[in-house]
Amino acid sequence: MSNPGSFSDTVKQQADIVRVVGDYIKLKKSGTQNFTGLCPFHDEKTPSFSVHATRQFYHCFGCGASGDVFTFVQKLESVTFPEAVRAVAQKIGIPLPKASFSGPAEAQEARLRAALLDAHERACIFFEEQLQRPEGARAREYLTGRGVNEEAIRTFRIGFAPESGFLLRDRLRPGFDEEIMRASGLFSWKQEAGQPEKGSGASALLYSKFRNRIMFPISSESGKVIAFTGRTLETGDRAGPKYLNSPETPIYSKSRVLFNLDRAREAIRKLDYAILVEGQMDCISVFAAGFHNVIASSGTAFTEAQARLLARSSRNIVVNFDPDAAGAAAAERSLALLVAEDFQIKVLPLAAGFDPDLFLRRRGRDAYGEALRRSPKYFDFLIERARHSFPVRSPEGKVQAVNFLLPHIHRVPHRIARDELAVQVAQKLGIDSAVLRQELKHAARTRSSTVKVPDEIQLTDAERILIRALASAGQLRVEHGTNPVSEPDEQLDPRRQAQFVLGKERLHAGLASEALLQALMDAETPSEDLMALPLQETDRRLLAGILMEEHEELTPELLEGAVDALRRRHLERRQRQIKAQIVEAERLRDSDSLSRLMQEKVAVDRALAAR
Repeated sequence: MSNPGSFSDTVKQQADIVRVVGDYIKLKKSGTQNFTGLCPFHDEKTPSFSVHATRQFYHCFGCGASGDVFTFVQKLESVTFPEAVRAVAQKIGIPLPKASFSGPAEAQEARLRAALLDAHERACIFFEEQLQRPEGARAREYLTGRGVNEEAIRTFRIGFAPESGFLLRDRLRPGFDEEIMRASGLFSWKQEAGQPEKGSGASALLYSKFRNRIMFPISSESGKVIAFTGRTLETGDRAGPKYLNSPETPIYSKSRVLFNLDRAREAIRKLDYAILVEGQMDCISVFAAGFHNVIASSGTAFTEAQARLLARSSRNIVVNFDPDAAGAAAAERSLALLVAEDFQIKVLPLAAGFDPDLFLRRRGRDAYGEALRRSPKYFDFLIERARHSFPVRSPEGKVQAVNFLLPHIHRVPHRIARDELAVQVAQKLGIDSAVLRQELKHAARTRSSTVKVPDEIQLTDAERILIRALASAGQLRVEHGTNPVSEPDEQLDPRRQAQFVLGKERLHAGLASEALLQALMDAETPSEDLMALPLQETDRRLLAGILMEEHEELTPELLEGAVDALRRRHLERRQRQIKAQIVEAERLRDSDSLSRLMQEKVAVDRALAAR
């Protein structure tokens, strides 16, 4: 979000979103203030992507993507917010300012991040150099044995951490103080008895975390080295973990990084799918074989942050994890999240004993490409797995198969897709689809899911009108004799009037749009960036869709009718509540409550009859 008076706010005020978006996709004028085109964030043949020239935001009615000019550039270019601001500024010819910070803490954080990036770049160069020295002969031999050639070594900047725990420390010490070296995650340290935690001589206790390991740099989306994975060359008790990863640091969060995404991003966009493998060696082998749209999860299950990162380039993915127990477990967790995040998934199963790297070395590129082309859809794969795992010819086996499949089907966010899957499962397992749908409904009522994707909110016309009113910034002329909210003025400020009515009468309480209406009421000014309000994603999409379809003029009569409709709805809801309470009071023979409720019922009935 742009802060008033900031450089980003200046850029946003001067940038024309139609011009910026038009540099990426072809837009066609549609109406007085909208431009439409094919959405760049999902595959479509009929334009559903709109840009609002007046309100300066975009919205896709197909995939729901929406935001401002910076959000558009962020998503399409897969860059950070500051990078998007700089990119837009350059497009419209605004000179870039020198870096400035809001305070000492922010400046210190920026200096720390810059120093850590510099330290990792220098460490990467050090490891690359060590690989070419005589001490790196064993590492080179290992890489050659794994089919990693010189080109792949250069492309992925593979290196070697020597046995000495002090060479890297001594290389970095002239350029970085002890605080930076400790924060880098590249070093461990021992504290001798009687020595202070920090001070003169304490740095001598620092030693390299990575020793006698083949080093794989991990880069950010922009290609900056931010961490390492080290593969041991030791055996026996001295080996330690087979793979040792950098710890979390101010520049590295494992759950927010995908290995090789910086190199694979363009290929993923061009081919519109990604290949997901488990580890760095698999990723390097697949990439070196010519499949440049490959990424790795570094041996862990996918996270929501990683899924969002990948979704910027494509929502189509082929998962090719190892078939062993650990690989299957990682794949299961990753697939569960990818399904919930609405990815279109295929699975590339390999024969037992083969990981992607070994498969390519033994059977070659063409065989892998053919296996890739024949990858089944995820749910086809699951159904076949259920059929082979359980005796589906017996009633008990069918129950077991259905119980195995139900949790997977429930993760699908769209009801229509779940229904289609139910029909498919029923046909292949030989059961009644109606029975399976009933099981789905029953499980849905009782399940507790960590990922919930709500159905699209259905609003009344009155709610939509009041949302438009609260989002407006101008005034409407009130003709003689109209009285939209019992406060006749020559000018009507629809936002102020809607705030007054809803705030006083709480007509929006219990509505599907309650959270959205309340957020609009709480917004400080009508000119506030509406797309930057703290909304749930479903509410943000809902707001964007409503504002894109402002075809009907917002008149005082329209606002009056919307308020009246909500008042009627409020009375009808209260009428139903009173009736239920009367029945309960009669059952309990509570004469006092019954008398009070009957009086209220008469008042509500009269109010409804008068409307």
